[in-house]
Amino acid sequence: MIAVQGFEGLKVGVLGLGRSGLATCAALKAGGAEVCAWDDSPEGRAKAEAEGFTPVDLTRQTAMENLAALITSPGIPHLYPAPHPVIAAALAAGVPVDNDISLFFRALADSDEAPKVICVTGSNGKSTTTALIAHLLAEAGREVRMAGNIGTGVLSIDLPDEEGVVVLELSSYQTDLARHLAPDVAVFTNLSPDHLDRHGGMGGYFAAKRRLFTEGAPSRAVIGVDETEGQYLAMQLAEGPDDSRVIRISSGQKLQGQGWSVFARKGFLSEWRNGRQVASIDLRPIAGLPGAHNHQNACAAYAAVRALGLAPRIIEGGLASFQGLPHRSQLIGERDGVKFVNDSKATNVDSAAKALQAFPKVRWIAGGLGKDGGIAALAPHLGSVTKAYMIGHSARDFALQLGQTPHEICETMERAVARAAEEAEPGEVVLLAPAAASFDQYPNFEKRGDHFAALVQDLLKG
Repeated sequence: MIAVQGFEGLKVGVLGLGRSGLATCAALKAGGAEVCAWDDSPEGRAKAEAEGFTPVDLTRQTAMENLAALITSPGIPHLYPAPHPVIAAALAAGVPVDNDISLFFRALADSDEAPKVICVTGSNGKSTTTALIAHLLAEAGREVRMAGNIGTGVLSIDLPDEEGVVVLELSSYQTDLARHLAPDVAVFTNLSPDHLDRHGGMGGYFAAKRRLFTEGAPSRAVIGVDETEGQYLAMQLAEGPDDSRVIRISSGQKLQGQGWSVFARKGFLSEWRNGRQVASIDLRPIAGLPGAHNHQNACAAYAAVRALGLAPRIIEGGLASFQGLPHRSQLIGERDGVKFVNDSKATNVDSAAKALQAFPKVRWIAGGLGKDGGIAALAPHLGSVTKAYMIGHSARDFALQLGQTPHEICETMERAVARAAEEAEPGEVVLLAPAAASFDQYPNFEKRGDHFAALVQDLLKG
């Protein structure tokens, strides 16, 4: 655990008592702060009490008096569509509102032997890129901690020594609010519409991501340039096309000009510096990184660890041993030439499109709690779909947007897996890529993916 200094003897509010909130409470207490912990749910308050913290009702009219700061969890709105009432009260009272990511960087600034820090943000691929960076560093013998949006509260980790590396996945909610950001290497994977209600539109969403680079001033910036926003960000950060502080990455484009670039085309990763190729890696045999979207993740991770000095051959060995993450292009198994792949994390149209493009022949399981626009934008990407099997609340709405693509309304995961497995032919992939939230039938995408995996494993046993 990291003890947060600077609040000794002061009252600090903590709003939201999930994983990161409880870790924040413990870190502040260890640093000598008086913690005023609050969660809107009785369950959250009960968890805090079980950890030894007495909840303090921050919704009271006088709750902001004498608070040195309010630390909030990322899932709680702090600006759009409207600030949470407790945050609104803090804003009105002039109480600084911050988050655990910022406290981490404050603590790091006070350390005499601080490790390197790599931060990863973007719309899609953040978790895979973060995990892959950590894997590559660990395979190279570096001490690594992985935290942030990927699942571990950053203040709950123990810092490695100055030779080690902390790898953080950061969501737009986290980068938007953090008052302190100071990574050594910052990674921007890509940008597509998401969380627009929380950022007041696409411009606000991009601005939240951009803060990691403009406020954080990383020594190296790895920027995906397959969208205009990435090109714009790279332009803003670089003094010119040959500025090697910016490493441009792409999946599909050749980036062979001056400066430093890493790109993937036709399954091969290439690194170019100052107009010449310095490394090439065949990504096609790597089962844990299927498809162009994962090749982009590989480029981002490769560039990030190259920025810390890892050699290409060392990185190549680490890429080959990467197994992928659960619920993200995860190969569950194979039977009679048919593969079963769990991409339950594909909760929006853009990530579902990338999943569909990763395989030539797909039996596609999709549906759930649909988002604005449904799946109409997937029309250009349905060429690989042999048949779609629709589940959940949006099954019928999605079916109406499939055009000429063969489909079946299955409603439940059990029926969808059974029907897809029954009809699939050798060479095809039964792919769960819902293009929808899970909350109609499951508490989260992980439970949805686990259910799919369990059903497939039962089939394989039979």
